[in-house]
Amino acid sequence: MDSRKKILIVEDDQFLREFYQELLTAEGYAVDTAADGEVGLNKIQHNDYNLVLLDLMLPKKDGVQILRDLKVSSPKSSQINIVVLTNLGQDTVIKECFDLGANGYLIKSALNPDQVLTEVKSYL
Repeated sequence: MDSRKKILIVEDDQFLREFYQELLTAEGYAVDTAADGEVGLNKIQHNDYNLVLLDLMLPKKDGVQILRDLKVSSPKSSQINIVVLTNLGQDTVIKECFDLGANGYLIKSALNPDQVLTEVKSYL
């Protein structure tokens, strides 16, 4: 039984996706990734994750729509934390994400690697 915490990164920016993946894998987390919203939603619905880092601006299905879909059909894991990744300072969108069940948000451009790790640990 793998006791490591499982994290899904749903991020279309390849550089950021790989950066987060390497950073979190080096910390001992089991990391999975998705490059678009449809793949991300499918993975959330069919796998157990402790944490999902969810970009808002995604191809095929954006992060807000994923949160809406998860309201209708629950994720596989009942103990999942979803943290929205954004570069936007759009308070109304972030409020909607919280209303739809997000546990927090990170502004991508404002965090260095140590801060990302600190934030991830706080949600696990």
